[in-house]
Amino acid sequence: MWLLDRMLRALVREGRLVLTDYDSKVYTYGDPAADPVRIRLTQKGTALRIARDPRLGAGETYMDGELVIEPPHDVRDLVMLVMGNGARIGNDVDAPSPLRRSVDRLLWRLDQFNHRARSSSNVRHHYDLTRQFYELFLDEDRQYTMGWWQNADVTLEQAQLDKKALIAAKLLIKPKSDGSPMRVLDIGCGWGGLALYLNRHCGCEVLGVSLAPDQVKFAQERAEAAGVADQVRFQLIDYRDVTGKFDRITSVGMIEHVGARHFGEYFGKTFELLADDGIMLTHTIGRTGRPGRTDSWTRKHIFPGGYIPAMSELITAIENTGWQLGDAEVLRYHYALTLHEWYRRAVAHEREIIALYDERLFRMWQFYLAGAEQAFRFDNMVNFHLQTVKRQGVLPMTRDYIAEEVARLTAAEPAPEWHLAQAAE
Repeated sequence: MWLLDRMLRALVREGRLVLTDYDSKVYTYGDPAADPVRIRLTQKGTALRIARDPRLGAGETYMDGELVIEPPHDVRDLVMLVMGNGARIGNDVDAPSPLRRSVDRLLWRLDQFNHRARSSSNVRHHYDLTRQFYELFLDEDRQYTMGWWQNADVTLEQAQLDKKALIAAKLLIKPKSDGSPMRVLDIGCGWGGLALYLNRHCGCEVLGVSLAPDQVKFAQERAEAAGVADQVRFQLIDYRDVTGKFDRITSVGMIEHVGARHFGEYFGKTFELLADDGIMLTHTIGRTGRPGRTDSWTRKHIFPGGYIPAMSELITAIENTGWQLGDAEVLRYHYALTLHEWYRRAVAHEREIIALYDERLFRMWQFYLAGAEQAFRFDNMVNFHLQTVKRQGVLPMTRDYIAEEVARLTAAEPAPEWHLAQAAE
């Protein structure tokens, strides 16, 4: 316990943490006047397990029931307390040794080698959870990426609808000069919501591709139910195997699964697929600082092979594959609000999630959603929108067209009243 005690005394200054070890000895940290978050360690080796690798240890001991948070607080309160203090003093309290950094770098190189079979396996690790599971905390359209919160008081449904409008606006989709519809490629199409939205409001033809079988199956069912299966198609295929030319390309929350070693391949292939007068929009989580590494808990339990890029890594890959950067936007805090709402909805459906799986998976997702939220509130995580083109002239001189198109699309499809009623309950 001495090592964990030393770490927490250096870390927790704001707020209050009360820790009861397995032997009933009590340790207190932070401001004595603050409302305490109380935790218990139930096993003799739990403190050392956490101290050796705080992120991995805390996550796994919480999943295993060795780290218990006493009501009325929960794991989100603990994560926000600890990481909020971490942001105050910097993120080097548990900085790895030179040897540890070398090992991490080696693991990074191995982990980022996403050959085709491994890419498919990595995607299935996360997305092969049942459709019913995701429906318990996502919006009705099953948007599993950042919502766009024009203010913090809107519903998750409205934020996700506005996100789709923003992406559509930046793609600048319109009939071609001969009157035919544009062809759009949606890489990493999820459950099909964005593809169907683009077809519905922009009149384009869309091909959505993914490596998640259930997503592709359900997305195709949605297209058939909407009567647009001849215009919106979905395929279980690696984007590297797509052929043909497209007028627009979008990938939303997909490049994080590509792996840093494959950014050049990603931008090279999409450059090949895009028409000369086309536009591509890449929506991704990003780091505001230098390139980093995926923490061991997330790499092991949530996104094997995943990596959050720094802007410098993306720009280098863009420049080296022939693209021109048409526009770049940094979207701050939007994912924090989204994750908070996902967490709230997941906790509200605790019984259903445990019935589908078990308590360990429920606690894993609690820790994942809370940890991700803190990264967007206190750490260096944001979202990037990168608009890439082959010719500068395909984009208007100013960005006014984006706001104008967002306004048109928002007026065309207001949030359904059912969603508003559900959000108020």
